[in-house]
Amino acid sequence: MREVGIAQRRQAAEEEEDRSPPRLISLSPSHNSLRASAPRLRETTPFAFLLPPSLQPRPVVGFRSVDRRHFISILGLSLFLGCKPNDTTRRLVVGMELSYPPFEMTDEKGRPSGVSVDLARALAENLHRELVIENIAFDGLIPALKTGKIDVILSSLTRTEERAQSIDFSEPYLETGLCLLVSKASPINAVADLDQPGRKVAVKKGTTGHSYASAHLKKAEVLVLDKEAAAVLEVVQGKVDAFIYDQFSTLQHWQRNDATTRAILKPFQTEQWAMGLRKGNDSLRTSINAFLSDFRKQGGFDRLADRWLKEQKAAFTRQNLPFVF
Repeated sequence: MREVGIAQRRQAAEEEEDRSPPRLISLSPSHNSLRASAPRLRETTPFAFLLPPSLQPRPVVGFRSVDRRHFISILGLSLFLGCKPNDTTRRLVVGMELSYPPFEMTDEKGRPSGVSVDLARALAENLHRELVIENIAFDGLIPALKTGKIDVILSSLTRTEERAQSIDFSEPYLETGLCLLVSKASPINAVADLDQPGRKVAVKKGTTGHSYASAHLKKAEVLVLDKEAAAVLEVVQGKVDAFIYDQFSTLQHWQRNDATTRAILKPFQTEQWAMGLRKGNDSLRTSINAFLSDFRKQGGFDRLADRWLKEQKAAFTRQNLPFVF
């Protein structure tokens, strides 16, 4: 009798469950939030069986129940109209390497910060789109753009003819140049002095300094490194004669290591930074160019300089060098 009673109660529970309408669920990318929610709705949630066990949906507190037929109707209508859950058409995904202060970096809480981050925020606001920043190694930014992982590169990217063969560029927003961080023990005074047997030059992989050294320094030994800090350390320790990099960074590294390094800040190759876009994305490029023009006219770049680059601007003035904005 005990077994019969249990079987009857189980059958009644299953019948009641079959009559229960499904609930709206949140297909959040956070697995932890899904696992931490209430009991699973495998049987009562439409299409839940298509998800792997780790992503089985759970109810969200506060969402009201809806009829299964209404849910399926809404889903079918969204598919018919070309929409999809978590539609990302109003997002602006910007790629940058967050290891290049004060332009691209993180704050004490690990949040994106710096000149380029503020510029990206202003751009997204102007375009009425939600900003998403992807932290990507510098030499991986162009591949990420071409494969559609990001919409825009905003990462102190130099506009070059070689890069223009595979991506499009906005109008330039900053002008800088390549210069040298030199070991204090080295006799180097100009980039031409480096192109000699026995000279060693550090460059960061994928940068215009890397391209310049490969094309022009045929007699020197070129050390290609993944990280900027590693290249600076080579100069500080006297293992290389010089590090080829941009003016801003060279100034900062010299100020931090003035006992062991010298800065030759006059650029031997001028460059322009621009935003990178996928080939053929003319609509977005037009919108970005219009934003950059208005942002400059309204003093936006002056405000960025006052917030992030006040010390560098003063140093450029002392050396009679034109400032970058």
